[in-house]
Amino acid sequence: MNRIELESFAKSFGLFFISLSLLASSLYYTSYGKEKTVLDEQIYSQMRLCSFDLKCEQFSIGFEEINNDYLYRLLDNESEIYSYFPISKSEQFVLKFSYSIKEYKKDLHKIEIELVKEFVIVLMVIAILSILFSLYALYPLRSALHLTKEFVRDILHDFNTPLSSLRLNASLLIKEYGHNRKLERIEQSVDKILSLQNNLRGYLDEHALADEIFDLMPLVDTRIEMIRKIYPDITFKKELHSLELSTNRDAMERIVDNLLTNAAKYNKENGLVYIKLQDKNLIISDTGSGIRDSSKVFKRFYTENAKGVGIGLHIVKKLCDALGITISLKSEVGKGSLFALNFSRLTKS
Repeated sequence: MNRIELESFAKSFGLFFISLSLLASSLYYTSYGKEKTVLDEQIYSQMRLCSFDLKCEQFSIGFEEINNDYLYRLLDNESEIYSYFPISKSEQFVLKFSYSIKEYKKDLHKIEIELVKEFVIVLMVIAILSILFSLYALYPLRSALHLTKEFVRDILHDFNTPLSSLRLNASLLIKEYGHNRKLERIEQSVDKILSLQNNLRGYLDEHALADEIFDLMPLVDTRIEMIRKIYPDITFKKELHSLELSTNRDAMERIVDNLLTNAAKYNKENGLVYIKLQDKNLIISDTGSGIRDSSKVFKRFYTENAKGVGIGLHIVKKLCDALGITISLKSEVGKGSLFALNFSRLTKS
């Protein structure tokens, strides 16, 4: 199961299991009350029978002055359970039958143990039923997700032919007519579509990311130069130094690409993107419109601008979590945003 399926399974299981467990708990609480009442009635019945023949070893027998208000009733205090019964031909005294509160609590404890055993068995049955119910409820979702992924993969695959044709013809036109602004924009657009393809593949694929050792500075430099061609009106200012990382290079490229592209795309006219490597932190800041709700920015399909679809930063967060990179964000509406990537876990020293 992927993360979405696990989340759906956990919620379905939790809802079903907790609901039935609460219902079972209320039924067993009621059962405990009934069993306690039955025990009290049994004790009282035995005391009453004992009042006729006085043959009962479990009860203590004594005499009390008569009080008609307490006759034929089961009473209790801190030390005993007791009851009063009249004595034939006596108008002054009554018989008192008492049962130790310790013995009474032992009887209650036996009832509790039996009910707890039954309750545990019921909970196990509820858990099994909850798992089966959750899997049954999850099946349509898994089927829909699988069909969606296959559909998107088919589309991504079909993109390859027209994109290859565009790139080939653009290269032939450049050879024939030389470099010009329009042809460069066509090549840049093809590169942008290829970047989107990589993002979608990264979103769909859940495979493990293989590590390799590389220097972050030339990777960032290369991605800056690529984004600079797509957004020639944006100024890119950089302050970089060598930083060796041990992680997946392709995933790192996608992270940097997304952050640089967003910094340029949502910037103001003739804006600035500032890229700085500070110790083990890569900081990318811009002078753009800023983000109104920073807490939602990494959620899937959340966007505050018509230019985006809300996938890019979700993929960034997903890849950062997979690689062990800590990402943080500071943003102010109208002034810009700052993303910081901490690589402490990816460096040797």
